[in-house]
Amino acid sequence: MGSWHWAALGAAVVTLAGTTAGGGGSASAAAPERVASVPFVSGEGGYDTYRVPAAVTTPTGALLAFAEGRVGGAGDSGEIDVVVRRSEDGGRTWGPLDVVAHGEGDTRGNPAPVIDPATGRLVLLTCYNSGEVTEAQIIRGEVTPEQSRRVFVQYSEDDGRSFTEPREITADVKPEEWRWYATGPGHALALTEGPHAGRLVVPANHSAAPPAGSPDTGAEPGYYGSHALLSDDGGETWRVGYVDDSYDGVINSNESTAAELPGGRVYFSARDQHGTSTGNRADAVSTDGGESLEGGTFAIQGSLNDVPVVQGSVLRPGGKGAPLLFSGPSNPTARESLAVWRSDDEGRSFRRVVTLSALPAAYSDLVAVDDDTVGVLYETGDEGPYERIEFRWLGAL
Repeated sequence: MGSWHWAALGAAVVTLAGTTAGGGGSASAAAPERVASVPFVSGEGGYDTYRVPAAVTTPTGALLAFAEGRVGGAGDSGEIDVVVRRSEDGGRTWGPLDVVAHGEGDTRGNPAPVIDPATGRLVLLTCYNSGEVTEAQIIRGEVTPEQSRRVFVQYSEDDGRSFTEPREITADVKPEEWRWYATGPGHALALTEGPHAGRLVVPANHSAAPPAGSPDTGAEPGYYGSHALLSDDGGETWRVGYVDDSYDGVINSNESTAAELPGGRVYFSARDQHGTSTGNRADAVSTDGGESLEGGTFAIQGSLNDVPVVQGSVLRPGGKGAPLLFSGPSNPTARESLAVWRSDDEGRSFRRVVTLSALPAAYSDLVAVDDDTVGVLYETGDEGPYERIEFRWLGAL
């Protein structure tokens, strides 16, 4: 990207009404200002609920919106597909819904897409578990390896129009002592600067088994940790990078996201899953392309204390002078009021610059739509946060 600046959209942003291209995803007439479109509406397209958004822009400028299509309900278990819709006009309208990974009675989810800068190929990591087991059973170690969380990679060579079948990489990226496992949620990262330029970095999280002889079941929050997956060959082979394995209960790094800082350093932001430290967000920096963390672990990010225990997204759009952005709900005790924060000191501190609405809201993913425009794909609704997934452009922040 060139010299970076915001597109000052303001009131000029179009609010769409009626049905978008491809059917489904209609924008509410009462939707807040600056809503571009609604690609996923729960109850439409054969799915009870859509959750866990992820977004990526392809080399041709197409915008892809991924989500979990949950068949039987809003819960995390049971039959779940990974689905996608494609926009060729910056998120104003969307093509038909396609299934990228079929659950076929099982759970497929946690889409983490990224573009390989060397080839332009879209690389997508997802996770799997049997539809007959729950997250709680997996965390307690009550399932077989075949039923438990497993990791897969897929590719698209045609700009996201079609994908290869999922290929399993669990043996390369999941140690035997880990139980739960999740990629993202949200987009992954391709490094563009420094000695590791071209590397794909996928933020992820896991839970570990208690040590032998412990009375713990593994369900205690202290066994959560985050890690990164790394590929230096365009997503063909994968290995584990840094691992936050403190497991002391102080900061329980969970769902994580990553952005590139100047010089190829990597900023990681993680949900603190009920750690004893004050605050719900933690962060860390890697100076070696995600292999390790400065100081070896995460620290609480106090300027994001308004964020509840929930997934969040970070993005540094690129170009000289670009800030680091963070999106997430802004009520520390409830999933509502999605907001965007800005950091001008490479993640040392953040300030809230816009609150998109006061409605319920949960997971989100920031995406650079083009050289001038950033958007956010996020869960929201009128009565609860999982009624629809909206896409918005962000104006000057």
